[in-house]
Amino acid sequence: MTRWLGDGGMGIIGAIGGSFADYGVDGEDLGWVTGTFEPTPLACNPHGAVQAGVHAVLLDALMNFAINAALTGRDRTQATIEMTTELLRPALLGSSYQLRGEVVRLTRQIAYGEASVLSDEGKLVSRSTGTFLVHRSVPD
Repeated sequence: MTRWLGDGGMGIIGAIGGSFADYGVDGEDLGWVTGTFEPTPLACNPHGAVQAGVHAVLLDALMNFAINAALTGRDRTQATIEMTTELLRPALLGSSYQLRGEVVRLTRQIAYGEASVLSDEGKLVSRSTGTFLVHRSVPD
């Protein structure tokens, strides 16, 4: 599963300053992932604030990675069906943030996730919920 950490094959995650560091499965077989975000100039507007779309990219990836942590074999998320994102505080160039994604519910075809960006002081910066299509591999 280590292939899903770092940028997990999504170069944009590292380019904007994100890194996924740890993952696991809780007692209910629901996945999670954690990481850090130190915004790069590419992630920010000319005033040094992270763009809303950058939050969405990170939050979407966090939920996908958490779902993939819970899936076994060749099962993987296939597509984001729906996603809502809220920005509550600005994320700024020169600051660092904590990332977390979690699976809320996992069914045969659909997964539900939550993700958040937190300041180093633990204040909620942005959050998201999403619904994802799950691709289940056919047994050999």
